[in-house]
Amino acid sequence: MFSRFYNIAVNTFLETIRQPIYGVVLFIATFLFIMNVGLAGYTLEDDDKLLLEVGLSTLLLTGLFLSVFSATGVLTREIENKTVMTVVSKPISRTVLIVGKYAGLMAALMLAFYLCFLVFLMTMRHQVLQTSAQHWDQPVLVFGFGAVVIALLTAAFLNYFSGMEFSSTCLAVVTPLLTAAVLLVGVWGKTWELQEDYGAQILKLDLFQTGFLVMLAVMVLAAVALAASTRLSQVMTLLVCVLVTIMGLISDFALGQFADESALAATFYGILPNLGLYWVIDAVSADIPIPWKYLGMASAYSALLVFAMLMIGVAMFQRREVG
Repeated sequence: MFSRFYNIAVNTFLETIRQPIYGVVLFIATFLFIMNVGLAGYTLEDDDKLLLEVGLSTLLLTGLFLSVFSATGVLTREIENKTVMTVVSKPISRTVLIVGKYAGLMAALMLAFYLCFLVFLMTMRHQVLQTSAQHWDQPVLVFGFGAVVIALLTAAFLNYFSGMEFSSTCLAVVTPLLTAAVLLVGVWGKTWELQEDYGAQILKLDLFQTGFLVMLAVMVLAAVALAASTRLSQVMTLLVCVLVTIMGLISDFALGQFADESALAATFYGILPNLGLYWVIDAVSADIPIPWKYLGMASAYSALLVFAMLMIGVAMFQRREVG
């Protein structure tokens, strides 16, 4: 059974990263991260705080759209095209199919999240130019854009001359290059002066903690998307996931304060994923440390949500006609 699960997960991962929408969303997300540096300057307060907020929001939205489009691509489209019959007709249970699809989907989403988080770290290191007298962060521009350009040119060259698949080749090249770029940026300051404290402006614990919490939210949304895609079309799956995201972020305000007074509010407050637990920007902005216990409890809560959503997806898929 494990070999079947592994094969489904690997095939789902490869199928996901080769989807055109996967590369398009990553490209748009990278463009938005770069634009955030300029857009965050239009505030009368702390520009870098706004840069943090819009950066984490971009991470969450990127994960949301990738979850929906990828989940529907690897399951809904297969159901509609009847190609899933080639899998379920074999001695493979539908539970293994759904769990394997989720594992492969999460591997692809974690790769995308990792790349986006590296770009996010670069933008947080660059920060907003408060005045025209401030210098552009030259190491960020050189190493960051250099890694992306080299990856695109290498993938295009290998695709043209060797027939290698462009998107997967580009991901294979840009991942180590962008990782090295982030590590190298920590060595120099904005004008190439050596840093006395390596990575002080980029390798900050609170950034990694907030990024980890957003990643947990993406894991939950991916499970919701996969469960919804067992019965719904791509548009309806997107609508469900957007509604879950919005209601999950405001559930404490909209439902939590009325849970003791209304049984209906308490029911929906208990059913809906509380995504507000993953949004700790105010604590980071106020330099309040995030306890490791909080991260552990958030991880356990996320694991329970993912398990529940996958079991719902399995239950809905059991009676789904695929022939």
